[in-house]
This record gives sequence, C-alpha cells and structure tokens, in this order.
Amino acid sequence: MKHKYIYLLALPSVIYFLVFKYAPMWGILLAFQDYSPFKGFLASEWVGFKHFETLFTHDMFWVLLRNTLGINLVNLIFFFPLPIVLALMLNEIKIEPVKRVIQSIVYLPHFLSMVIIVGFTYFFLSTDIGLVNKGLTAMGIEPVSFLTNPNYFWGLLTMQSIWKEVGWGTIIFLAAIAGVDQQLYEAAIVDGAGRFRRVWHITLPAIRSTIVILLIMRVGHMMDVGFEQVLLMLNPLVLPVGEVFDTYVYKQGILSGQTSYSIAVGLFKSIVGLVLVMLANRLAKKFGEEGLY
Repeated sequence: MKHKYIYLLALPSVIYFLVFKYAPMWGILLAFQDYSPFKGFLASEWVGFKHFETLFTHDMFWVLLRNTLGINLVNLIFFFPLPIVLALMLNEIKIEPVKRVIQSIVYLPHFLSMVIIVGFTYFFLSTDIGLVNKGLTAMGIEPVSFLTNPNYFWGLLTMQSIWKEVGWGTIIFLAAIAGVDQQLYEAAIVDGAGRFRRVWHITLPAIRSTIVILLIMRVGHMMDVGFEQVLLMLNPLVLPVGEVFDTYVYKQGILSGQTSYSIAVGLFKSIVGLVLVMLANRLAKKFGEEGLY
C-alpha cells in the first residue's frame, strides 16, 4: 500500500500486456488443430504437428528463412550502428538551439507512415516517373530498374529503415550519454585527451551496456520483418528475394483462409526469436556484460 501510486502508474501497461499479449496466447493451440470456424475452437480436429511438418517440407521454407534472416542481417549490420554514431555526433553539438533543431529534423521521419515512405521511394526510383532515372536519362544514361531488380531489394528496404528510424533510435543512446559523469570528461581534458579519445575511452564504454541490451533485443527480432514495408515493396520480379514469413502468413492465413497453418508459422517464428534472445544473452554474459537476465 505504501507504493500504491507507483503500482497505479504501471497499471495501464500491465493491462495492455494482459489483454493484448497474454490473453491471445490461447490461440497457439490452433496451430495443433485443423481449425474450422463452423466447428469452433473445442470441436475442431486435433492434428498434432501436421502444420509444422507441412511448413518444414514446403519448397518455400528455405526461401522464406533465407530472405527473412538476410534482410534482418543486412539491417543489423548497416542500420544498428547508425543511431549510436548519430547520438555521439549530436552529443558533441554544444549550441543547444542548433542541437534541438537537428534532433527535430531527424526525428520527423519516424512519424511518417510506411505508405508515405514507399511512395517517396517510387517517386524517386521508378523507371517512368522517378527523379533519379529522369536525371540519368538527361545525362544520356539508361534508366536503372531499382524497384524490379532483385539485387537492389534488400538494400532499398535497409535504406528506407535508416531514413525513417535512425533519428528516433538515437533517443535511448542520448539518454544513456546524458548519464555519463561529466567529471570524467574534465579529467580527460586535463590529461590532454582530444574529442575523439574522450568519445572512444569514456562515452562508448559508459553506454556499452545499453548497446548490448538493445543488440540482444534486436537479435530477438531477426525473424520479424516490417510486414507493411515488404508488402508494399513487393512485385512479381522481386518475389524470390522479397517473400518473407510475415507476407507468407498474410497470404496463407488471410487470403487463403488457412488459419491453423498460419498460426503454426507464427509460432515457429516466436520460438526461433526466443532461442536467439537466449543465445545472444548467454554470449553477452560470456563477454562480461550483464545481459537481459
């Protein structure tokens, strides 16, 4: 009762997780049924691991796994370090009004719908109305099929994610940097350390635990790709490198009505994500970090 107001403050979050995260978990059982909306949840036939066997023996399984992990791996390599770099750069700006203006500019794309981001991509890169190809044509260069060439697809998704989220991703790192003891910087300046050495020997070690925790959480989402983004960017020519588990579940579960099969695919994704988090956490602890638990 002494901390009742603190519990009250946490209550909305608790209710959210109970209603939207824990309550729907009963639906996992449908992955082991041939669910029929006419028979209902209790009367539908139990089929065990039939849907998982279908998934693992399907010709598309390895394609889906390759595309999902490949897109996320490219995103992890090229996107994850950028918010850290940007946060370090923003922290070095000492003129507060300038710093706030730059922060507002880089945060803004986060609030744009992915539909708008994809619309910008088509406006700049399509072969018929794209500004880039119009410029190439004006210089006597053949237009490039950016949107229909499979070799560019993963890169385009990563570039969209970087432009949209890199600014927003700096918030946590800036908060961590703000907690660094300023006396460390003052002592380093007295010892003759330059700006780069202060960043390398003070700032980065101070926020290392934050970086590790966010990296572990990011690894846990290696099986999740932005469904809306991929669906909007897909076309028949890039389908071999663009079809991922999220779009496959949408096509099988929503368009084809295979509810139980799509739930089995989703459950497989969740299990793999859990395993990846546990492995990443154990690896982090072996390197002397605290990890998530």
